[in-house]
Amino acid sequence: MEARMDETRTDLLMRVEGMTCDGCAAAVTRTVKRIDPAADVQVDRDAGRVAIRTDAQALTLAEALTKAGYTATAMTG
Repeated sequence: MEARMDETRTDLLMRVEGMTCDGCAAAVTRTVKRIDPAADVQVDRDAGRVAIRTDAQALTLAEALTKAGYTATAMTG
């Protein structure tokens, strides 16, 4: 069953501006986990990028991160 659930997950790469410290990186992770508790979140604060394996839509995550005080956009390519 776990392998089947993983098939529905999507790998997203997002640019997140406004992360200035490790606390910000933790806040970004918490925000994503509120939307999808099972998400795998990898934050690269210095690069301003967040890699997410999730069932959630990129727009939903970007909106939540914006409400949390960050500028978030999905990256392509």
